[in-house]
Amino acid sequence: MAKYIFITGGVVSSLGKGIIGASLGKLLRSRGFSVYIQKFDPYINVDPGTMSPFQHGEVFVTEDGAETDLDLGHYERFIDTDFSQLSNVTSGSVYQTVIQKERKGDYLGATVQVIPHITNEIKSRIIKAQKYSKSDFHIIEIGGTIGDIESLPFIESIRQFKTEVGYGNAINIHCTLLPYLPTSGELKTKPSQHSVNVLRSYGLQPEILVCRTSKPIPKNEKEKLSLFCAVSKDAVIECRDMKSIYEVPLALEEQNFANVVLKLLQTPEREVDLTEWKNLVNNINNPQKTIKIAIAGKYTKLSDAYISVVEALKHAGYANNAKVEIKWINAEDCSDETKCSEVLKDVSGVVVPGGFGVRGIDGKLAVIKYARENNLPFLGICLGMQCAVTEFARNVAKLSNANSTEFDENTPYPVVDLMLEQKNVEGYGGTMRLGAYECHINKNTKTFKAYNSTKIFERHRHRYEVNSDYLNTLKEAGLVFSGMSPDGMLAEIIELPELDWFVACQFHPEFKSRPNRPHPLFKGLIEAGLKQQQ
Repeated sequence: MAKYIFITGGVVSSLGKGIIGASLGKLLRSRGFSVYIQKFDPYINVDPGTMSPFQHGEVFVTEDGAETDLDLGHYERFIDTDFSQLSNVTSGSVYQTVIQKERKGDYLGATVQVIPHITNEIKSRIIKAQKYSKSDFHIIEIGGTIGDIESLPFIESIRQFKTEVGYGNAINIHCTLLPYLPTSGELKTKPSQHSVNVLRSYGLQPEILVCRTSKPIPKNEKEKLSLFCAVSKDAVIECRDMKSIYEVPLALEEQNFANVVLKLLQTPEREVDLTEWKNLVNNINNPQKTIKIAIAGKYTKLSDAYISVVEALKHAGYANNAKVEIKWINAEDCSDETKCSEVLKDVSGVVVPGGFGVRGIDGKLAVIKYARENNLPFLGICLGMQCAVTEFARNVAKLSNANSTEFDENTPYPVVDLMLEQKNVEGYGGTMRLGAYECHINKNTKTFKAYNSTKIFERHRHRYEVNSDYLNTLKEAGLVFSGMSPDGMLAEIIELPELDWFVACQFHPEFKSRPNRPHPLFKGLIEAGLKQQQ
């Protein structure tokens, strides 16, 4: 029988429950157990696909094309497992399903209520995911903070589920914050006590308390938490602030976190092997060189909007014993070429990531033009590739005023256009080209050298593509299409082979990067930048 671990949060939001869940998953995987993770989000959106990046951060895309919460990216990077649409559950998707069933008459005329219909649907998502994964351990993170009205159906579902699977088969880990008062030099436990009391009022008693803190927790404070929260002393776990999120699993392992979980879930302990992870953290903490990479986007005020891009750059740096410093550039500030050259003069590479809408496009085009003309290592992603094609068409292929029809429907040279299958699509949620698609790579290209393969699968999230009517014109002008769809109609990767690294892709390579296995395109960018530095 699978063992279930529910993770809740209290005191404040953004405590890092996702990192704690991912770290626990890593520790269990390092003991040879299989792990599956789900994120339950209480918002009414069916998925985060239509949310502004400023509100919710990055939308992470799974292999099977689900638009999900960014925590799934952390899960995949830590556990090195591809998750699916079953991993992201929202109140919106739950209510949508229940209402659809009611409209079909599936409830036989019953009055549809939160209990039992909504809670049963939530529990069914857990069971369905477990049947799919057949994992030894099933971790479920509940978004939000205990006490929020919108998360109550999920909390009630946990209470019911723990009772149904029985003692020893499910536990609740509650994550809280211990505020530090510099004036008195104390860590305060009272907010955590109150948070646990709220949780108890909903019928849930946590078995483990994970306390976020900036300072070490004194022994007497741990004892106080144990006493007032009814948690055993060894189950009060300190989670201190770390320089890198990849240090968290090792810090938790030092406190016997995973073994406490195994004991509570009546599972025999196993020997742990964290050798590779320790080597990774050693590389992170002892870089031999530094490289500065610019990210030129329009959501730069919230770094979480590009969290997977940032992590993928860091991964490529780790592989080269280099610390990657990120320089955030607001694309809107770069439309002037003089300003553009000024902000890029101190970087060794630039990434133009994905996005939507016309705002900042002129700045992105100027950044790409500068990179191309000055041999600055460049990686374009999704919209970044479309901008690279547009810039090349205008300034090299001499197609004056070439553009994407997303930004100018009347452009004389629509080098980027709405995909054919998107022409009659209505609505926005979940209607883009999503998930993993096959791409064929041409040999004798930088892309092939990076991947060392002629066939790859990468994750997409877009509506617009390079217009196939202009492929020959762009090729004749010198643009190399190094990756194409199997039918040869859709451009997936472009490059300029005469430059050290000028590569752009229609897909999102950042979603498949891992800390101990960086994505080839990010690795190529960092290697080119470091080579130029030398």
